[in-house]
Amino acid sequence: MHEHSLQPLLGWYARLTPASLAEIDNFYAADAHFRDPFNDVCGVASIRAIFEHMFTVTQAPRFVFVEQLQQGNQAFVTWRFDCVIKRRLWQIEGSTYLVFGVDGRVVEHRDYWDAAEQLYEKLPLIGGVLRLLKRSMR
Repeated sequence: MHEHSLQPLLGWYARLTPASLAEIDNFYAADAHFRDPFNDVCGVASIRAIFEHMFTVTQAPRFVFVEQLQQGNQAFVTWRFDCVIKRRLWQIEGSTYLVFGVDGRVVEHRDYWDAAEQLYEKLPLIGGVLRLLKRSMR
């Protein structure tokens, strides 16, 4: 069943809203592990809390999927996350490694994206310092 799990999951992400978070149990196992540059949690309730927080700090969040690879119960997806924070459009590019359980739900979700380059370098104060450090290391 897991070979048919990726497209429904990506469809859910593509239309993700605060209301559709109620469907998270359809896509993530109760004890699923989720990790990204800011979070490392286990359990569907903790994963849901990450997305609830996303909706409180961003406006118009949207996932755009670029490439997808799947083999057996594993998948790798590249994406772009668009959102507005304090009237500024942010676009973050990254990728996700997924493992599906025997029931087709995600048991492992690992996001990879460069927080320094795609987030911190764009901030007014720390961004200048990080860009200067980056140039000095070249």
